[in-house]
Amino acid sequence: MIKRLIILSLVVILFLWISPASQAASDTIKIGLSAPITGNYAEFGENFNYAVQMAADKINAQGGINGKKVEIVVMDSKGDPRESALIAQRFVQDPNILAVIGDFTSTCSLAAAPIYERYGVVQLSPTASHPDFAPSGKYMFGIVGTQDAEGPFNAKYIAKEYLGLNSVAIIYINNDWGVVTKDRFAKAAQENGIKVTIEQPFFEGERDYNAILTKIRQTNPEGLFIAAMYNEASLICQQIRKMGWDVKLLAPSSVFSDSLLKLGGEAVEGLVTNTFFALNDPDPMVQEFIQEFRKRAGRDPNLHAACAYDAMLLLAEAIKKAGFDRKAIRDVLAETKGFQGVTGSITFTPVGDVVRKYKIMVVENGQWVIKKDYTRD
Repeated sequence: MIKRLIILSLVVILFLWISPASQAASDTIKIGLSAPITGNYAEFGENFNYAVQMAADKINAQGGINGKKVEIVVMDSKGDPRESALIAQRFVQDPNILAVIGDFTSTCSLAAAPIYERYGVVQLSPTASHPDFAPSGKYMFGIVGTQDAEGPFNAKYIAKEYLGLNSVAIIYINNDWGVVTKDRFAKAAQENGIKVTIEQPFFEGERDYNAILTKIRQTNPEGLFIAAMYNEASLICQQIRKMGWDVKLLAPSSVFSDSLLKLGGEAVEGLVTNTFFALNDPDPMVQEFIQEFRKRAGRDPNLHAACAYDAMLLLAEAIKKAGFDRKAIRDVLAETKGFQGVTGSITFTPVGDVVRKYKIMVVENGQWVIKKDYTRD
């Protein structure tokens, strides 16, 4: 009798565990989204949310994936790697979640990666550019490109050729992404005959950069490379201008945001960065995305929003071919070649990242303006 009760109890537990997954699978396909909906990087997280939901709505309007609707399960990482890891634990233990998009920062993505890898769940980050992210596991994928390509581009084509710099200083956020962004840019700058006068770190959350900037200014660089996000970069630029320091400004694509323009105002005029996504791209697919994003968000999409949109479309294509199995989705995704998204053609390297080409973009009269396009070379 006791054995029968134990067996019956185990059957009930197994039913309760499997049944919800089976029921959900019959109606919907769930994709997790881990992003900084609140906190210092909230605009980027909001952009992820708008863009991924837009892609899901488009897929659903076309009949879903193999007849099943896509549902996005959103969780707020707050830009905190500990939160990102906790979200990963929740997503991997939910059998309804087939794959995950996110996180935004490389630091958050790297913190969550071992958990997704252990449970065999795809983590597709639209924006993690740390060269170690995709190679950290079989289930990690990144589509923004890495600092192995962006750093040399910023040094050779922006610092040397466009701005004509012979010397440059670097200010960078002291985290995984900031350090590797600084390192790749500094190495490439020196290889292109640009003297790096100083490399100065700062910590997330700092708001007064005057002491750091004074120290940097004393090295007399012709340019300053700002390895930061839009909120930090806007403050740095404002404090540079208040000092009366006339130095040329350049930054990685992390600063490409409407918020940089609003927060920085005149202080960010002339700042140079890169992109591979442009608002004036005549491609009908790109323009459809831009118009719908403006309608939903009330602002222009940036590069990161476009990458998030493509991430959802990529996953949909993989699930369509692989079916509703986490490992099969990973295997199909890894074979992606020539996928055409709003950010251009996407082909994964053997380690799961993408090699990008870039355009040079400058802030002029409060707007982002494309100056030179290397994406067609």
